[in-house]
Amino acid sequence: MKLYCGIDWAEAHHDVAIIDDAGRVVSSNRIGNDVAGFAQLLTMLAESGDTPANPVPVAIETDRGLLVGALRATGRVTYPINPLTASPYRSRHQVSGAEADASATVLLANIVRTDAAAHRPLSTDAELAQAVRWLARAQQDAVWARQQLGNQVRSLIKDFYSAALEASAALGRGGLARDARTVLAAAPTPDRSTKPTRPQLRGLQGKSGRQRSIDTDVDRLRTVFRANYLHQLVMAENAMGIQLASLLRQFDAACTAAEKSAEAARAHCEGHPDATTTSFPGLGSLAGARLGETGDDRKRFTDARGLKAFAGSATTTRASGKKTVVLYRQIKNRCVAVVGSIWSMWSLRASPGARHHFDARRAARDWNQHAQRRPFNKFLGQLHHCLQPGCLYDEHRAFHLHTRGLTLDSVKCLVLKLLPPG
Repeated sequence: MKLYCGIDWAEAHHDVAIIDDAGRVVSSNRIGNDVAGFAQLLTMLAESGDTPANPVPVAIETDRGLLVGALRATGRVTYPINPLTASPYRSRHQVSGAEADASATVLLANIVRTDAAAHRPLSTDAELAQAVRWLARAQQDAVWARQQLGNQVRSLIKDFYSAALEASAALGRGGLARDARTVLAAAPTPDRSTKPTRPQLRGLQGKSGRQRSIDTDVDRLRTVFRANYLHQLVMAENAMGIQLASLLRQFDAACTAAEKSAEAARAHCEGHPDATTTSFPGLGSLAGARLGETGDDRKRFTDARGLKAFAGSATTTRASGKKTVVLYRQIKNRCVAVVGSIWSMWSLRASPGARHHFDARRAARDWNQHAQRRPFNKFLGQLHHCLQPGCLYDEHRAFHLHTRGLTLDSVKCLVLKLLPPG
């Protein structure tokens, strides 16, 4: 008799139900979110018929957390069911579609019993691969947080600090480079920006790491800060200055977090024994770490289409009657999708085949983003092909269909154009 388990998870406790082939409930209980609760779950499974040779598959509406990690360690197949996917199944059992903890566990177990083939189980990644994935997520989250905080800083500066906008207009990173942040932290209001002397401004530039053109920049800052601008009321301006100083501290922390997590992600990625990913053109250690979202379980994606759908590079087609619509895929892994544009852009300089493929799509009047998606989509198919036997990337085999129309001289000219001067 085959058994199936469904777990409705929560923060403090979890509801568990085990059913048989006919959908009858064999056992059900509520367990705690601790060691004793997990031991109780294992006891329930063992008493119902769970064995090391035939472990009971488990369905749960999350793919993270201590419970999922413990289930993964037991070696059993675990299906993370998206709540939006589980919602339509309720109408099979209740016309109202109402949700309850007791019925939710049975519902999840029935999903595995009837439609296990339609859902992807958790991958059995190695410990190092899981560490790379978490670090890559942390780095990407820190980058997004930094971008959000930078937008808030620029929006606040526009409301009361015109001198800071003009002073940072010629600087990099949208005017929020380290030297600009150091000056703003020392002078968070227009009134205080006129007080620093030349030695003080020179000291702030040196503190931020500037080594060149310090005197020129100091003269420019003094000229800008002493010009005439519109001002807010004094108390309102001081309040905005306090908010600006707070945002700058948060922005500095986000920058530090992004840098530290990037270093850790690179180190872990370079320590992984599989060098297939970083053998692709335009893909360094950090971008390769972000591709670690796909894991190192070779059975996770049965074909290249599954990997492309996971990354969002493959379009989705909706056909009904005489109408067919091709759309971008909205449900995707955001970390892998973000690295796609970076990978495509840098591969244009490192791969003649990718450059020719991109130029051909631009000549066919594809938009720039559409043309960049094509090499990314093709690289993912090649990545899946290379990961199965564990072979490295080969430019000639990857783009032979696109380069066979090129002569040897034209390929050499294209390579020379991609090389940096000198």
